Amino acid sequence: MTTPNMKRRQCLIGACGLGLGMALGAAAEVPPPGSIDTEPYPRDAGEALARLKKGNQRFIDDKPLHDRQESSWRSLLVETQKPFATVLGCSDSRVPPELIFDVGFGELFTIRLAGNIIARDVIGSLQYAVRHLHTPLVVVLGHESCGAVTATVDEMLHKPTEPEYIGALIQLIKPGLGELDLKLGRDTLLRAAVEANVRWSMRQLATLPEGERALREGRVTMVGGVYELATGHVRFLN
Repeated sequence: MTTPNMKRRQCLIGACGLGLGMALGAAAEVPPPGSIDTEPYPRDAGEALARLKKGNQRFIDDKPLHDRQESSWRSLLVETQKPFATVLGCSDSRVPPELIFDVGFGELFTIRLAGNIIARDVIGSLQYAVRHLHTPLVVVLGHESCGAVTATVDEMLHKPTEPEYIGALIQLIKPGLGELDLKLGRDTLLRAAVEANVRWSMRQLATLPEGERALREGRVTMVGGVYELATGHVRFLN
């Protein structure tokens, strides 16, 4: 199902390439540590990723450091913010990045919408994060049992049944699932589809001309991950 709004979004994905690339190039400059950190501010993308992994392990082990945030902490964020990573994730209520990575207020810049899709709005938010907030790490985070991905697989298997705007969302996800073996068992197929969708979002960002150059030159790092609902574990993709 195709709508004018969907077509506009698809066209604008490519049009935003130059702006995102310029933003990615600015990510190398990381602001100095400040008083709002409870852990050392990561010096680069590698340290940022390591901090996310450690936080996720604390979350799995039920040993969070950030189980609450007092007014004294919040007051430090009134005038400024300096997140150390940007997370593009799904809107699903079961996958809040701040909790699953055990970070506090002001430590992640999160962009959430169904299916962690790439659209004009997403690219603009990423541009802001890396250009103005200087986050050196971008994480594209999918999750098991994603409703948007499931709806896309169902449409690929059967006649479309979703209403107009969900149909438009499906059309943005479907290109990334084209190589799936639709004869797989349903559970296996859906797991493969979630991972394929994460890689599709990453590929769209990485193939924007200036973005590709910034990634190749090491000025910003992008990684993908899949959140496992039962275990709480984030499986980072190779």
